[in-house]
Amino acid sequence: MSHHNTVAFITGASSGIGAATARTLAAQGIIVGLAARRAERLEALVSQIQSDGGQAIALQTDVTDPASCQHAAQTLVKAHGRIDVLVNNAGLMPLSNIDQFKTDEWKRMIDVNVMGVLNASAAVLPHMIRQHSGHVFNLSSIAGRKVFAGLSVYCASKFAVAALSEGMRLELAPKHNIRVTCIQPGAVKSELYEQISDANYRKQMDDLAASTTYLEGEDIASSILFALNAPARMDVSEMFIMPTEQGW
Repeated sequence: MSHHNTVAFITGASSGIGAATARTLAAQGIIVGLAARRAERLEALVSQIQSDGGQAIALQTDVTDPASCQHAAQTLVKAHGRIDVLVNNAGLMPLSNIDQFKTDEWKRMIDVNVMGVLNASAAVLPHMIRQHSGHVFNLSSIAGRKVFAGLSVYCASKFAVAALSEGMRLELAPKHNIRVTCIQPGAVKSELYEQISDANYRKQMDDLAASTTYLEGEDIASSILFALNAPARMDVSEMFIMPTEQGW
């Protein structure tokens, strides 16, 4: 499928799944707008993509700030005229038990994992609606299907993303020709685990990594590309992607 002049807006693009998705889409000829807070990381990724023959633009963005998202989306549209793909990937996962009352972590997770999706969507969707076309990818998780001890708030945030994705599909696809896909990965190599402040849960994640071959960011990026390349009549509404060795 030709992606000539296709433009993507990717949040959490400075590392992990976001960076892998940017590289994968750019290799297919898609112009990628890289949205994240770490400007130096973004500029390095832009240079890498350009050296490989792709097109990319760095958009320093805080997804918890609606104005920042609006500015990033407007900058991308000003530079390239449109936005065809939105990948809502930015997320945090600082695990702890509820009775530890790490309320600052709870708030940050909801702000990034839920409000970040809403803020980026509010910034990008008006452009897709004007085009009467687009494809939104929301990154949920295995934790958006099943609740785990220590992940109560994280699970709540990812269940919210899953529910939001289905609602968006119902409301946007028939009226505005905008497809919506919810991606629900299991364990993926990323920086998520570096945010775990609880020593016991950090050890559990390290033990899981020692016994399981984690997915790579490129695996999720390839799945996104698969759904993007589906015929226009087809909306891959949900993808549950697990390491072969991981049960739950």
